[in-house]
Amino acid sequence: MPDPNGFLRYDRRLPARRPVPVRLRDWREVYPPASDELITEQASRCMDCGIPFCHDGCPLGNRIPDWNDLVRTGDWDSAIEALHATNNFPEFTGRLCPAPCEAACVLSIAGGQAVTIKQVEVEIINRAVAAGRVTPRPAPERSGKRVGIVGSGPAGLAAAQQLARAGHDVTVYERDDAVGGLLRYGIPDFKLEKQHVDLRLEQLRAEGVRFRTGVNVGVTISVEDLRASHDALLLACGALAARDTPETPGRGLRGIHLAMEHLVESNRVVAGKLPAPSVTAEGKNVIIIGGGDTAADCLGVAHRQGAASVLQLDQYPVPPADRDEARDPWPTWPWILRNYPAHEEGGERAFAVAVTSFEGDGAGNLRAVRIAEVQVSRVDGVRTVSVVEGTEREYPAELVLLAIGFEGTEEGPLLSSLGLTRNRRGGIDSGSDWQTSSRGVFVAGDMHRGASLIVWAIAEGRAAAASIHAYLGGDGALPSPVDPSAVALSA
Repeated sequence: MPDPNGFLRYDRRLPARRPVPVRLRDWREVYPPASDELITEQASRCMDCGIPFCHDGCPLGNRIPDWNDLVRTGDWDSAIEALHATNNFPEFTGRLCPAPCEAACVLSIAGGQAVTIKQVEVEIINRAVAAGRVTPRPAPERSGKRVGIVGSGPAGLAAAQQLARAGHDVTVYERDDAVGGLLRYGIPDFKLEKQHVDLRLEQLRAEGVRFRTGVNVGVTISVEDLRASHDALLLACGALAARDTPETPGRGLRGIHLAMEHLVESNRVVAGKLPAPSVTAEGKNVIIIGGGDTAADCLGVAHRQGAASVLQLDQYPVPPADRDEARDPWPTWPWILRNYPAHEEGGERAFAVAVTSFEGDGAGNLRAVRIAEVQVSRVDGVRTVSVVEGTEREYPAELVLLAIGFEGTEEGPLLSSLGLTRNRRGGIDSGSDWQTSSRGVFVAGDMHRGASLIVWAIAEGRAAAASIHAYLGGDGALPSPVDPSAVALSA
């Protein structure tokens, strides 16, 4: 049984992050490895609740109390088995997921201190990798069925692993020059060093998954050819159509860029694929528009590139420090102020403001940004932003990064060739079996539900793989943690 007094004896505690002056000089991960003592202590805080609401907070259905108690007792071998039973890539989720499971932890009720679930998770996989326990598990027999997966992000990779282990021949098509999707070029190394991605790709290759890079389906290879050479297709291309502000005066000035343009190029430089970025924050006054994960990534990159100053703008008012039970009752995901490691590295934040215009220097270059205070309201689900008169002010800026979200999956020959159209969320609809209106073509991840969390991408990849396995007449049933209509409880 769990330690009945662990949550009383120990407070919530995370390992200390690397010192800011040190980590700003490189691109390595912010968190160093945690000690066995710290992680054992934190795992012992888990009460193994009669109804573990953390399961509902996580779409993967991770058996969190099980592996917490295995860590508490020092059984790391069994802990990684319990973790891998529901999660193909805990080294990704443990680093990148905002941990809706912690928001649903019973210990977080009434402002309490949730178990450090995410940190325990990443330490389990860290130790498993170090001990050589992450090994290939190829299928003992092949089915002779062929599956093509378009997109190599977390949804595509999770589906590929599930289907390959079920004996199917899986080929993943990636339009970029390297496999990983946003894990590769969208996420900075200070959050996810790329050896973690490379290690999993080695495992998948050993399990029989084939990867083809530089393949833009619908352009460099026809959809018809792809369908003819596979028994089923899975679309897992993400939701990369970024929101823009074309109506804002001055948007065409040089020095204004979409966030992902900047992040991808920066990651390519870190990976040694480019000698230097064409767009850099070095020596510039930088303004980041947006308040989410992507904006925080831009903030960390700007610091490491040597920005002169950084200002992050958010049109919403400052969130409360603690959960508002009337607005966001436990165990739902609360709207609270979230401080990322990048925020302790420098820069300023402004809330309840919006850009009214971008100002130029007369030669087509960005010189400054004019902002004003705003009031945001919602009526019947429609958001209205009203400028407060007399509050306009100007900030110098030579670089603006737009990190205001995504409109959904990208339009293009892939969709048109299959006769698929985007829904109002920018995603592709499916039936209850994850199959689109084009027979034998399935969809999962952000391409299906719109920009979301990595745990949802992996969960949908696993669920779509289960449906594809059944569609191909495979023996038995694969795990299917969510259905296409599932709505997030906590995020």
